[in-house]
Amino acid sequence: MDSTLAMIGLPVALGIIMFGLGLDLTPGDFARIGKRPKAVSIALICQLLVLPAICFGLVLLFRLPPVLAVGMMLLAASPGGTMANLYSHLFRGDVALNISLTAINSVIAVLTLPLIVNLSIAWFQPGDMTVGLQLKKTIEVFMIVLAPVCLGMLVRGLRPGFARAMDKPVRLASVVILTLVIAGAVVSNYAALKEDFLALAGIVISFCVLSLGIGFIVPRLFSINRKQSIASAFEVGLHNATLAIVIAQSVLMIPDMSLPAAVYGVLMFPMAAIFGIMISATRSSSVSLE
Repeated sequence: MDSTLAMIGLPVALGIIMFGLGLDLTPGDFARIGKRPKAVSIALICQLLVLPAICFGLVLLFRLPPVLAVGMMLLAASPGGTMANLYSHLFRGDVALNISLTAINSVIAVLTLPLIVNLSIAWFQPGDMTVGLQLKKTIEVFMIVLAPVCLGMLVRGLRPGFARAMDKPVRLASVVILTLVIAGAVVSNYAALKEDFLALAGIVISFCVLSLGIGFIVPRLFSINRKQSIASAFEVGLHNATLAIVIAQSVLMIPDMSLPAAVYGVLMFPMAAIFGIMISATRSSSVSLE
């Protein structure tokens, strides 16, 4: 991928997506977390602790090369995005819970993402810590993750009419940008991707299935209602592939590290749709049996 595009274009593209996310958020979304602490806590534990541990196990199982291994951990550390809200809406989840989880995840990721990436680099590449997310790069992550979200929230607070009018155009732009970023990452790293695609496809599908499954089953085990469990499933199961690609290419400047996120970005859409259809079918079956 052209260096100018990686350094400027990708962060701008991600900024537009995160700005659109901010247009959907209000301070009330953060306050709402206190009204459903159990559902939020379980989803966050799955997202922040369980998934990185599972991803680490999968990386060891599939014996990925160090750069791709760190790329998978970067993907696992990335928060959910706007697509989680969309899928939750389509399959009758608690979208308000999704919005609340996305809000808090976007804040927490500024701290947890650099930590997980640094630990991954220390494990898989112990002799080369120079590519780690040190203070300067951590600030860059903060700027590309949280600053556009805060700006979007500010615009919504000051100009709610404008925010409502921009909702659909920004959502559409976000989907288009996401598609272009993933396509660009695939094309620019095609040679490396062709060599590692089978290994990456296997681990990405496994990770996606486990993420969605854990996000749904664990809340149900703790007596969280079905709508909130569906919201948790998509929030935990659908990671922000664009963020992982931008950090790999623009912050860490290691294009090959973006390959897991690129493959994931392609496969997560049908996987999430299949998962949604399956849980809808199980609900229909349970209702008919009653």
